[in-house]
Amino acid sequence: MKVVMIGTGYVGLVSGTCFAELGHNVVCIDIDAKKIEKLNAGICPIYEPGLQELIQRNVKGKRLAFANDYKSVAEAKAIFLAVGTPSTASGEADLRYLREAAVTVAKHLSEDAIVVIKSTVPVGTGHEIHHLMRQHTQKKFHLVSNPEFLKEGTAVEDFMRPDRVIIGGQDEHAFLSMEELYAPLVRQGNPIYRMSNVSAEMSKYAANCFLATKISFINEVAKLCDVSGADIEEVRRGIMSDKRIGTHFLYPGPGYGGSCFPKDVKALLSTSKKLGMPLSIIDSVEKVNDKQKIYIIEKIKKHFNGNLKGKTFTLWGCAFKPNTDDVREAPAEAIAVALAKEGCQVNVFDPVALENFEKLMAQYSDIKNSIKYFQDKYEALGMGQTSGVIIVTEWREFKVPDYSELKKRMKDHVIFDARNIYSPTEVEEKKFSYYAIGRNWKKA
Repeated sequence: MKVVMIGTGYVGLVSGTCFAELGHNVVCIDIDAKKIEKLNAGICPIYEPGLQELIQRNVKGKRLAFANDYKSVAEAKAIFLAVGTPSTASGEADLRYLREAAVTVAKHLSEDAIVVIKSTVPVGTGHEIHHLMRQHTQKKFHLVSNPEFLKEGTAVEDFMRPDRVIIGGQDEHAFLSMEELYAPLVRQGNPIYRMSNVSAEMSKYAANCFLATKISFINEVAKLCDVSGADIEEVRRGIMSDKRIGTHFLYPGPGYGGSCFPKDVKALLSTSKKLGMPLSIIDSVEKVNDKQKIYIIEKIKKHFNGNLKGKTFTLWGCAFKPNTDDVREAPAEAIAVALAKEGCQVNVFDPVALENFEKLMAQYSDIKNSIKYFQDKYEALGMGQTSGVIIVTEWREFKVPDYSELKKRMKDHVIFDARNIYSPTEVEEKKFSYYAIGRNWKKA
């Protein structure tokens, strides 16, 4: 099938490349000419395990191409809209780019083409886009809502082996065409769900907001463990064995970040307010998460009796999660800002996200001189300057540190583990003070 993907951001690039890997003829379109030039040369602009190799293989095989014009739309059977829908200042999803792309696509459509909204959009957007496109074409087309469920760091695997595929549409032709497109991915029996466009849009938001709720819930319980004497790791094991609860997204930490959960929580809250149906639980999820991002700061202040001015702290990790260079809404931002405003020097290391984090922090002109960036996790400690290491992202290379190197380089031997990746007893055996989230391992 001839497929066009509008947008080479995270979702568009992964989806387009994976469709090409399945044998479809794919053209990915983006208005950024320099980005398109790099992609045609096989250079991936984002860090996602396995993606660059797929791009190179499919470009070489002439199944995948990149362009900054819309000529290929005229020959495509399926045109995916995968442009960004960022949050506005009020929390609404900004649909400017989606509307612009939809209008341009409408002007190039072939008869009976299928237009697929892949972007995450508010409930009711499909109807709006269908009406908008009708104003710019006389051709018959079918509009489908097909939300993505890709996790950064495992996106290629998620696309190739989906838990489910959701197709929101209004007619049999569109459903059958989309099922043909996705057929190779569901041969193991995973379902394709047909539903209305509105239900498909709601499914995406409901899924992400429920997962965000699980994260905020376990973080609240972890904080309660801190003051009650319970150990969150024991509690987690106790509740995860219940099949009704499950094992995923129940890891305490510094809160969720990235391009999906924060934006989608805000967008669903905005939609609920417009419809006059406030969502109290989701509203609390966002508030809990905002506080959780700097919860580790409370532990740092307590250890140093509130006196942080002039101290140096080293952040290990600044991506919002491992295996990605995405720093959007990352807890590291809130932690670094809070420390710098306390008068601290903040040293930062991350294996892949450092450049993006430095660009992100450039907005804080008043504290930019308080933050330094390093290419090695031990060099970031300096030699006798660091008062504490803060584990912000659970990269694998942080899980087995050289404690002798840490001891040699650090001024104060204390680890603040915002991801609970270490064994408390092992750390203390190495003569380090240790603080985690909800860990009460010292039994009377």
